[in-house]
Amino acid sequence: MAKVRIIGIDPGLRNTGWGVIEAEGTRLSYVADGSVHSDADAPLATRLLQIHTQLADILRHHAPDEAAIEETFVNKDARATLKLGQARGAAMLAPALAGISVAEYAPNVVKKSVVGAGHAEKDQVKHMVKVLLPRAELNSADSVDALAIAICHAHLRGAQTLAKILARS
Repeated sequence: MAKVRIIGIDPGLRNTGWGVIEAEGTRLSYVADGSVHSDADAPLATRLLQIHTQLADILRHHAPDEAAIEETFVNKDARATLKLGQARGAAMLAPALAGISVAEYAPNVVKKSVVGAGHAEKDQVKHMVKVLLPRAELNSADSVDALAIAICHAHLRGAQTLAKILARS
């Protein structure tokens, strides 16, 4: 079975987490993790460009085969949700421009895939990421979430591929 390198992205306007793993069958290996940041005092367009540019650099450096990103959850503050959606768009654009497919996962799907419960707490997710990737550095809460998204994709990517094949036939 071939190795596939996956980047998980946890989008945010201030901090966007990223985590890179390799999957070979059911075996997962840690590669790297971190966060990119935008300047809170800069105009929105500049902040979105900062997110995109920094992620593009990470993609060039780590050369993932596939990307996965968390879907936006809608909260009570519509303005904050809209800004998060814009940050998510900037984050999705980086792998798309690099020719890397981008899968999307709801937060509860990520938690269920990693922890076994769709409403798991952040500490439970962090603990399971450390169990599944014992060499992980876990540089920030955002990068822990990004690694969880990458793990989720590693677990579910085969089912997605099968669904695409079946949809074509």
